[in-house]
Amino acid sequence: MTQLPARFAWVRILKFSAVLAVAVALPILSNAADDAAVKDADSSFVMALAKGDKSKISKALDAQLTWTTSAGDTFGRAKALATLPMPALGDESGAAVDERSYGSDVAAVQASKDKVHVLRIWAKRAEGWRLLVYQEVTQRSGAAPPPQATTNDCENPCKGVPYTAKDDAERGIIKSWAELETAVLHHDAKNWTPHVLDDFVLISSGSAEPADKAFRLKQLNTPGFGPAPPQLAKSPAARFIHFGDTVVMIAQANPYAGKPNHITRIWVKGPETWQMAFSYQTTIQSAPAIVPPKS
Repeated sequence: MTQLPARFAWVRILKFSAVLAVAVALPILSNAADDAAVKDADSSFVMALAKGDKSKISKALDAQLTWTTSAGDTFGRAKALATLPMPALGDESGAAVDERSYGSDVAAVQASKDKVHVLRIWAKRAEGWRLLVYQEVTQRSGAAPPPQATTNDCENPCKGVPYTAKDDAERGIIKSWAELETAVLHHDAKNWTPHVLDDFVLISSGSAEPADKAFRLKQLNTPGFGPAPPQLAKSPAARFIHFGDTVVMIAQANPYAGKPNHITRIWVKGPETWQMAFSYQTTIQSAPAIVPPKS
């Protein structure tokens, strides 16, 4: 075997150490074959949906599917196939599409054009990749509406939620979420940062634009206190769908005042705490507005 000069050996060691450090730091793992399979499944589904091909759509949908329209109407697999909602982005021509893998069994495809955003979460099953979540968000245009009544009292989720965790993963996620929202309440960017991935994004019906990590840090670095974040609704109960160190969270969030939101998040187990990958929030237009209690 050829002996490398010492300076080249050190270069190899440093390069390997750098690669190893990146691999350890990043909880998102990508497999080229799986990425290609997800992209194929996703593009086939988009075309089938645009054409109304129920046979192909049926084969793509997971048994645990949650489908949410831009109006916030949410239903399962049977109703999705029966009604076959019109996709907000059609065949997605001209849309920006991004695919990311979380572990080996979960992938998220995000498509966007103008103010319309679509999230599709794919789960790897024995029979192949299946669509677990389909969610649309149409962000507002024009000026912001008048501010709603708010509160600075964050009991839920900062101090507890109306949900009993079923295992250590759920307990860890709820703890991380409470710490994240407590940091938001206190405009504490330092303690908020460990709870989200670097490519975190928040997409909400009530906002004009997506909010990435840099934007949120700018907000949180502005001195202040409050308002309290929306609360986890007691009903419908939150759902946590587990894939090892990746968990899909589906729930309803109730503001202090105004209409509730249907939310979907992916949580990834990091080296120190569970981290939020993204948060999609669709206002439930058919729901009555929540009226804050009289003081």
